[in-house]
Amino acid sequence: MNNPSGSFDRRNVLKAGAAVGVAGLLATPKPTWAASEKPIKIGMIDPITSIFAALGHSEIKGAKFAEAEINKKGGIMGRPLQLIVEDGAGSPGTSIDKAARLVSRDKIDFLIGAVNSASALALSQFANKHNLLYVCTGGHVDSLTGKDCHWNTFRTCSTTWMLTAGDFETLFKKFGKTWYFITTDYAFGHAEQADYITQLKKAGGKVVGGALAPVGTTDFSSYLIDVKAKKPKVLCLLLAGDDQVNCMKQISQFGIDKEIAVGGALIELEELQALPQAALYGWWTMEWYWKQPKTPHVAEFVKAYLAKYPGQYPTARSWFGYASVYAIKLAVERAKSIETLKVVKAMEGLVLPPEIALQPGTPAYRAEDHQLMLSMFPGHAIQTGKYPNLFEVSAIVPGAQLALPPAETGCKIKYPA
Repeated sequence: MNNPSGSFDRRNVLKAGAAVGVAGLLATPKPTWAASEKPIKIGMIDPITSIFAALGHSEIKGAKFAEAEINKKGGIMGRPLQLIVEDGAGSPGTSIDKAARLVSRDKIDFLIGAVNSASALALSQFANKHNLLYVCTGGHVDSLTGKDCHWNTFRTCSTTWMLTAGDFETLFKKFGKTWYFITTDYAFGHAEQADYITQLKKAGGKVVGGALAPVGTTDFSSYLIDVKAKKPKVLCLLLAGDDQVNCMKQISQFGIDKEIAVGGALIELEELQALPQAALYGWWTMEWYWKQPKTPHVAEFVKAYLAKYPGQYPTARSWFGYASVYAIKLAVERAKSIETLKVVKAMEGLVLPPEIALQPGTPAYRAEDHQLMLSMFPGHAIQTGKYPNLFEVSAIVPGAQLALPPAETGCKIKYPA
């Protein structure tokens, strides 16, 4: 897959005043413990370069934040935790090459990471072949914990079904029945569009047009001309990273957001931060948000994160990295072992405690498909917003209320003999 580097990742990192550059993200200093205490190693593969870089940087920072906290409190079962980061560059092939290096050179115990779904599926297959626990941080395609599920793969971010169900009723009931899709042409976008269309047809709606945009598209004008001609009630954007930013800017330049409701399954704080004020519009789903005045521990987490990364508020991606590392810690301590099968069994049904969940309810990794039942945060962009207040959450919806029942996901977990 061709993912040329775009302005989104560079600008976002600079705009946030990131203290951690590429070298810092890849650095793997050994914990300062006694030489006899062998570290527990988690390998992390995320895009540090490519159009998904800003999202990858956030996941890595969240994971490193968890690593520091865990080691400060005594590590895992008295052993230091070491996070070893590799740049997957948003490419399945590169991600597999880096995973092989982590296994052969670094002798990792566990694997986490991925922003784009194609890389997540590839890493899941790799981990299965190598009897390695893999926790997907940010690849959303339904099939990862559905028909392509593996006994040793878990996922912290949501499924595309959960994302689309998070705001479908709002878009449909508030704005109308005729929809047009602009969709990123890879697994993530295809899954999102299929899920929305299933819900749209069930509700009596109609697709009046659509376009598949290659990853790395910079000019969306031909698609937007067709949108104006078709005059849908809803323009549904199913893009990611730099593609999302570029398209939203051009929609604003065409004036389409003033004529047609615009929204989609997913928006990220990193993307909103990269947009000019004129392009801050639309109804979307967030997977976590830093502003939760009624949720215990969130304010303390945000304060501590800002102390580590000055000027940078935690995003959903930050939380994915943070929660995934802690989930492994909790499962290892529950299993009293780092043996893959024992940790997998300990992670099934694992409930994230409130100080790690950082959201209402009790999100847990479902035993039947290994999907975390995290909450969805539907809402809208704030046109006059200033960072970090760029999104208004309208509700916090429990993941279990939105997710497909395990029997409908297509997942059939088969454990090794």
